[in-house]
Amino acid sequence: MAVAEQFAGLDMGQLIGGPLTAVADASTMLANSTADFINRVGFDGNGKLRTVAFAYQKRSINEDGTSNLDEMKVAVPMLAIVPIPNIQVDEVNILFDMEVKQSEKSQQSLDVGASLTGSLGIGPIKVSISGSVSVHQENTRSSDNSAKYHVDVRATNHGTPEGLARVLDMMAANVAPELVGSTLKGADGQELSNSARAKAEKLKKLRGEISGIEARLNAAKSNLEDRLMVFKKCAASQQNLYSTKVASLMDSATEENQQEYDSLMQSWADFQNQVGDVISMLADSAESTESASGASALSQDFALQGLKDDNSVDSYVTTTGAKYSAMVSAQNSAVVAQMKVNAVEKELYDKREEYSTALSC
Repeated sequence: MAVAEQFAGLDMGQLIGGPLTAVADASTMLANSTADFINRVGFDGNGKLRTVAFAYQKRSINEDGTSNLDEMKVAVPMLAIVPIPNIQVDEVNILFDMEVKQSEKSQQSLDVGASLTGSLGIGPIKVSISGSVSVHQENTRSSDNSAKYHVDVRATNHGTPEGLARVLDMMAANVAPELVGSTLKGADGQELSNSARAKAEKLKKLRGEISGIEARLNAAKSNLEDRLMVFKKCAASQQNLYSTKVASLMDSATEENQQEYDSLMQSWADFQNQVGDVISMLADSAESTESASGASALSQDFALQGLKDDNSVDSYVTTTGAKYSAMVSAQNSAVVAQMKVNAVEKELYDKREEYSTALSC
């Protein structure tokens, strides 16, 4: 049979496509397995996240020499503490080798055997003659056919899927230990006397009140930063309009007018750097006069300048229009926010003074 005929009838599509189809089906089964694990382990029958509660004790030393033995509890999502089976096929190698060997060997030898013995005398010398001829014939033929078919599949566990990892990160950001109970002890962990316990309980209450005020102060400061940012954005919007207008006037302006335009733009640049200080001053002034917000004009303390209809420079407080009204509104909101910060800061100061007095008694 010819060598080419040895490959006839091989279905190469089946040889190559068959293993790949099987791998694709296996990948689908593995993905379904991961999804089933997440649903069964991560969530209960009502679709709520399944968590595991850990309880532990935490001891802390107080300023008065006592200590707190706190009973803490933290709930952790189950999916965050168990390995998630996420096996994926990384590589598929299909090897098919077919080897055909044909060989023929033909060997022929000829041996003709004949012997001749005689002697020939030449004078006193005798010569002996002998000879032989042999004939041998041998034919050899061999053939070898072999085939190799090998499929190599490599799969690894890819761990937590990227999307699920992001969800777990968001959950972890909201996981915090919860105080279940707290017991006052001495610095050495022993029980306190009645008088010492009464003082420690009072100080503990004051510390809790101080902690609550500090949280409210942080919220008030965050709100003030937001109000100041809105105020700055309103000013930046007006500043951009003046910047465009001044740029078109500079080429034809006199030297005196150019200096006025430069001063105008500098006033708006200074505003961005000084707005917080001016708002603080306005809030102090409003508190001293027991007047809340509600100013109908922008404070002259900002020293802002603006352009009139004839392109001359004047104080911005004489300006009207939507942008000016927006800045006045933003100013009033910032003043109210600053007054809230001032009030909470005073409350915190008074509470800390009360705590210091109780601690020294």
